[in-house]
Amino acid sequence: MLLTITRNLEKALIAKIAERYGVRYEALGFSLPPKIELGELASPVAFDLARKVRRPPREIAQELAGDAGAVSGVGKVDVAGGGYLNFHLDRGTFAEGLAAGVAARNFGRTAAPEEGGKVVVEHTNINPNKAAHIGHLRNATLGDTFVRCLRFLGRRVEVQNYLDNTGVQVADVVVGLERMMGKTLADLDKVEGKFDYFCWDVYAKVSEFYAQSEENKRWRSRTMQAIEAGGNPTAEMAEAVAMRVAAAHLATMARINVRYDLLPRESEILHLNFWSKAYGLLKERKAIYLVDSGKNRGCWVMNTAEGAEAAEGAGGEAEGTRAQLEDSEKIIVRSDGTVTYVGKDIAYQLWKFGLLGLDFHYKPYVAPGGDELWITTPEAAEGADAPGFGSAASVYNVIDSRQAYLQGVVRQGLEALGFKEQAARSVHYSYEMVALTPACCDELGFPLAEEDRKRPYVEVSGRKGLGVKADDLLDALEKKALGEVRSRHEMPEEDAAAIARRIAVGALRYFLLRFARNTVIAFDFKEALSFEGETGPYVQYAAVRAGNIFRKLAEAGEEPPSLTGGHPGLGEFLGANDDIWEAVYQAARLPEVVRQVAETLEMGQLCKYAFALAQRFNLFYHRHHILSEADPQRRGHLLLVTDLVRRQLEKALDLLGCEVPPKM
Repeated sequence: MLLTITRNLEKALIAKIAERYGVRYEALGFSLPPKIELGELASPVAFDLARKVRRPPREIAQELAGDAGAVSGVGKVDVAGGGYLNFHLDRGTFAEGLAAGVAARNFGRTAAPEEGGKVVVEHTNINPNKAAHIGHLRNATLGDTFVRCLRFLGRRVEVQNYLDNTGVQVADVVVGLERMMGKTLADLDKVEGKFDYFCWDVYAKVSEFYAQSEENKRWRSRTMQAIEAGGNPTAEMAEAVAMRVAAAHLATMARINVRYDLLPRESEILHLNFWSKAYGLLKERKAIYLVDSGKNRGCWVMNTAEGAEAAEGAGGEAEGTRAQLEDSEKIIVRSDGTVTYVGKDIAYQLWKFGLLGLDFHYKPYVAPGGDELWITTPEAAEGADAPGFGSAASVYNVIDSRQAYLQGVVRQGLEALGFKEQAARSVHYSYEMVALTPACCDELGFPLAEEDRKRPYVEVSGRKGLGVKADDLLDALEKKALGEVRSRHEMPEEDAAAIARRIAVGALRYFLLRFARNTVIAFDFKEALSFEGETGPYVQYAAVRAGNIFRKLAEAGEEPPSLTGGHPGLGEFLGANDDIWEAVYQAARLPEVVRQVAETLEMGQLCKYAFALAQRFNLFYHRHHILSEADPQRRGHLLLVTDLVRRQLEKALDLLGCEVPPKM
């Protein structure tokens, strides 16, 4: 709604400027006045025009003010200072429009749904070899909130969680099970406790096994070959490990309200000939070449040097020496014939855009919570009528910033095959790692060296077994939140636990989202769970407080003001109360903020918006006695504003993946 008014105002001003002064603009910039009483939009265009037509800017501004005042939704236009244009919205009409939009559950979106074709968002993508850790939670919350924002804007989105079930990490666990521990497939059923936790420990110990001898090291390559070949006990072991761990990951992500549409498996990239076809195309276009000497001897590689042309000739020696080339070569196929995961990623990316001419087989997968979810299979499943997956117009891969080089190799692969437009629409949605504060480590029982205690944050390493499992973190958060709930309310244990879960998840997701994505996060329990400051519980508390007003209204047998009916005197009421109007105006900005978030990939801006709106509501709540207001019309207007802010705040929390508990 706000965007529509802004666009209409911009068009009207551009047309009038061209008509009056013969000057053409493609676009005009609007800013926010420093105070709401000065208006909602401001423009300095008169100053730029003054230089071009050699007239005083204030005189030009006064002429334009008369033209802009006729735009629908604009109440009046002021000229400030030497020539600034300040635009005041028609407050009554604006609030009535927002109320109608909220009633229709479009939350103030008056523009048509955004076009642009299907968007594929790939996120989470945890190697299915051990339990998820705190860093994976940041990936999932970023990807999930981005998806929610795109869908809010009317985009068609497909969410994929890629399972690297044939990769090195799974192979390492299988080596640990078969060669280090002497386990068979049947032994896996005897594992007690959480299977993903068990594999976490195996993975941490296998490095010691490799360090014992060169023969032990060779088991990684042999195991990789067996897994890729399939149809043998080692491949069966890998399949069992990967799928049991993946099921645990899905259960963990369901705890933080993350859902998916498709689980593509790397094994099908191999067994359904996706990689074979991509491999042939890469060789045919000379995007990769075989090396016959040096450290990369026997490998198929891609030259990743900026601006480098594909190397040609024996051994790929086009210019310079073999040693010089090696620094810019990325191995796509190892000398033992196994494919690196970046090679498989190129094939996968081609499929996402519908460029491979091949498709997966699919079958339904029983997801936690019963959501519809599909998984790829090596053979067609009888009666499986899957939706059309892939064939995207744009693709976002949510992967941490340390993978920037490899994501660049994937894009380079698409470009080398002639798919430059698709390469340009392959977006690496990068983010930085999550660390822990020393205090958080202490609370989780994580042992620290004395030097680590002096640092602002402590890095963790899954390969070394030094890390915080996601479920352990969630359990600890829920326990702390439950203590807060019990201290405030007497209620059945089941109800208290349900509220604690919502508070814990809201605290975690908000904390992981509120920082700029390329900022390292140092997670801290006390900061995340605080009911004061910029936290999830603070925003949730504001929504609960607003909801309590309507709960009390219902208990008194009263109906709230209708959102769709007329509200006589609303314009005058908002015109006389700048602070109340500012709450309405901030509530209406939700679609604009979501659009900015989707463009910049900075989910933290949505957190800041929700926090600011919660602050604005709390200020409104303390200044005005809503339910005890004696004047019936004023009371109705206060209730209407409360309802508008409450619903927009709840929607902002929903986009952040945070649920509103019934009590705090």
